[in-house]
Amino acid sequence: MTGLGGGAAAPGDYVYFKSVVPLHKISGYRVISIDVPQVWNHHEWIHSFEKFLDSMNIHHVHICGTSLGGFLAQIFAQYRPRRVKSLVLSNTFLETHKFAAAMPWSPLVSWTPSFLLKRYLLTGIRDGPHEPFIADSVDFVVGQVETLSREDLSSRLILNVNVASVGSLSLPDSFITIMDTNDYSAVPRQLKDQVNERYSSAKRAVLRTGGDFPFLSRPDEVNLYLQLHLRRVGVEPRPDLVQGFTRDGSSGSSNDHEDGNSFDDHPKDDGDRSSGSDGRKTEHSESGPPNSDGLVPTSIVLGMVSSALHVSLCACS
Repeated sequence: MTGLGGGAAAPGDYVYFKSVVPLHKISGYRVISIDVPQVWNHHEWIHSFEKFLDSMNIHHVHICGTSLGGFLAQIFAQYRPRRVKSLVLSNTFLETHKFAAAMPWSPLVSWTPSFLLKRYLLTGIRDGPHEPFIADSVDFVVGQVETLSREDLSSRLILNVNVASVGSLSLPDSFITIMDTNDYSAVPRQLKDQVNERYSSAKRAVLRTGGDFPFLSRPDEVNLYLQLHLRRVGVEPRPDLVQGFTRDGSSGSSNDHEDGNSFDDHPKDDGDRSSGSDGRKTEHSESGPPNSDGLVPTSIVLGMVSSALHVSLCACS
């Protein structure tokens, strides 16, 4: 078996991943993954994600976020409440003060060599022994970290240590599901407990094991909980509406790969678009491998792997 570059495939290589993890098809839902752009503070993140949604003509979203992704999902829900219809939060946190205190050299991140940034990120991943699927998920994420540029690494780390906290959300607790693993994760238990206390009436989905990356190591359980969440908030699968989706919102191939999505400079509620330049690679598929860890009503799921910290965002038109 050969990898993308013609050499032997190894754990962490996407070709290897596809060869050992079966493809799961979920009727009625569509899966899309994107790379988060290089942004350097949380307001840039909000603006960039909103421009992406506008460029896809998507007005409302259901967001599923793990770790840093869960934090970013809550931030977006706080500042763009009309667009967020529900949240699934996994192994996440409400504030970044503890991470900032643990990284006093954060002002130097932009000048830090890539190999040191990768080393720092990977120290947050627990060493084995692991269950086989957890070990495979760690191998895959480590391989993805190795492909990131210094700028990508710097951006993810800065988002994780910029001092900020989630304010009050207008979203009722009944539209929030908290899905945590019971074995371990890089997010301290104290921070996860704060999330449970903040959303005390939210639904709970507990995974006995799964580590830092349950969307990879426990895909069947995660997908089941996501389907239950969507149905609980009033979203049923619509196989008749699952079509290929292109950048302008029209029908297209169910396996399109697009680069250079354009974002609006001035996003509008009606979905009108002007030109922009913050695009990142987007994958479209009617169904995806287990790392496509979100499900969405009628159209779209967005998944973003931000180095060792996972973000997945679900959206519907």
